[in-house]
Amino acid sequence: MSASLSLHRLQQVDRQIDQVQTRLAAIRKIMENDVELRDALSRVDTAKAEYQTASRGLKQSELDAQAQQIKIQQTDASLYSGSVHNPKELQDLQNEIAALKRHLSTLEERELEAMQKAESTETTLKQATTNLELIQAKRGNEHHKLFDEQAALSKDMERLSSERQATISAVESQILEKYEVLRQQKRGIAVAEVSDNSCMACGTNLTASLQQNARSVSKLELCPSCGRILYAG
Repeated sequence: MSASLSLHRLQQVDRQIDQVQTRLAAIRKIMENDVELRDALSRVDTAKAEYQTASRGLKQSELDAQAQQIKIQQTDASLYSGSVHNPKELQDLQNEIAALKRHLSTLEERELEAMQKAESTETTLKQATTNLELIQAKRGNEHHKLFDEQAALSKDMERLSSERQATISAVESQILEKYEVLRQQKRGIAVAEVSDNSCMACGTNLTASLQQNARSVSKLELCPSCGRILYAG
C-alpha cells in the first residue's frame, strides 16, 4: 500500500473525528451556557450549604443547652444532697445555680434563633429545589435528546479512535509526522486528491510526472502550489 493511500485513509478518519469533536463541543456548550439552569443549580447549591450550616448550628445549640441543664441538675443535686452544711458554701451553690439558669436562658434563646434559621434555610432550599425541578422538567426533552446524541457520538469516537490507531500502525513515523504538521498548517486537509489532472485542494494543474509520483509506494509527492500531499487513486 502506498504511503499516500494510507494517509488519505487516515485523513478520512481524522475528518470524521474532527466532526464528532466539533459536535460534542457544541453540545457541551449548549448545556454549559444554559444560564437559567446554571443559576438554578447555583441557588440550590447555595441554599443547601446554608441549610447544612444552620442545621449544624441548631445541633450545637441543642447540645449546649443540654449540657447546661446537666450542670444545673448536678449543682442542684449537690445543694440538696445534705453533704454541704456551711452556709457560705450553700449560698455559693445557690448563686451558681442562678447563674447557670441565666446562662441557660441565653442558650435557649440561641437555640430558638438557630431553629428559626434552620427552618428558614430549609424552606429556601425546598423552594430552590422545586424551581430547579421545574426547569429540568422543561428542559427534559431537549436535554434528553442531547444526552442521547452525546452518548452516540462518544461511541463513534471510540470506534474512530480504534480505526485511526489501526491506520497509523502502517505509516512510518517520519511520514506520519509530516502529515500531522501539514494537517495543522492546512486546516485539517493535509492530503489532496488528484482529479482531472489537478490538485483538488487548490486547483493547480499537475504534470504527468507529478501524477505518476503521487502513485508512488515509497515516497510522497507534494503539490507545487499548496504544498499538500498528493494522492492519486
